[in-house]
Amino acid sequence: MRFTLRQLEYFVAAGETGSVRLASERVSISQPSVSAAIAHLEDVFGVQLFVRHHAQGLSLTAAGERLLREARSLLTHAGDICTIAGELAEGVAGSIAIGFLVTLAPMLIPLVTRGFAEGHDRVRLEVVEDHHAGLMEGLRQGRLSAALTYDLYLPLEVAFERLVSLPPYVLLPAAHPLASRDRLTLSDLKEEAYVMLDLPQSREYFLGLFLQEDLTPRVAARSAHADVMRALVASGHGFGLANVRPCNRAALDGRPLAYVPLESRYRPMVLGIATIRAPRVPRVVAAFEAFCRDAFGRDGVPGMAAL
Repeated sequence: MRFTLRQLEYFVAAGETGSVRLASERVSISQPSVSAAIAHLEDVFGVQLFVRHHAQGLSLTAAGERLLREARSLLTHAGDICTIAGELAEGVAGSIAIGFLVTLAPMLIPLVTRGFAEGHDRVRLEVVEDHHAGLMEGLRQGRLSAALTYDLYLPLEVAFERLVSLPPYVLLPAAHPLASRDRLTLSDLKEEAYVMLDLPQSREYFLGLFLQEDLTPRVAARSAHADVMRALVASGHGFGLANVRPCNRAALDGRPLAYVPLESRYRPMVLGIATIRAPRVPRVVAAFEAFCRDAFGRDGVPGMAAL
């Protein structure tokens, strides 16, 4: 064979990032090594794979687009061979890349990396944080083996196993007059300013709760970062909505927060394991799924605050 899997890996990284620099950062190799791999493949196949744009990165040619699809498939099969080899040795071994929804990552990554590693010391676990749409794309491209995320806008090729239901709740400054209530509805908050958690899919989910009540929220601030949203709420900019319940009922600056459940008529988020549908599940992925079933109980995520 006149090329290596490593050279194909460098080519795929360049094709997906559109940049030699970003590709080198992804695969942890020097930029000249990435450029040399691309040049070698172009020489071997006798085609131009990229159009080089001065100071603007790379764009794939038609031949490059086709080779990118085939290279991804070949690299996936090569990874499967490594997994099968581990299975033949009667043990769970190999590599697994797990995606975590960014709002869940601070709570789930320590739990998963510590707990799963304790019983699977021959597995190399890679963690990836992203928003929901990014996780779905990672699964479809084969960059992720599984993802811990919500049951929102799942592509047809993605299978989803429910782990736990997380109902929505209201975040308020601890001294807010409504903070002592046992439960709230969004109608109770219609005169209050709203601090939006502005992430794809999550944003639409929360706006859908308002639509259910025929309400339009008065958005006073928005952020794609849960900690920023919590800080804005704690400092009096408005109320927030969330499903993840950290045990720490304070913003990062120490200002206290109150968590008040919404009435049960509002649809909960369902946390689960997303994977690409396939006739055969690699043993390492099956082991991860089994770990998650044991780790997440019906009452929620270990370490999550009760409402």
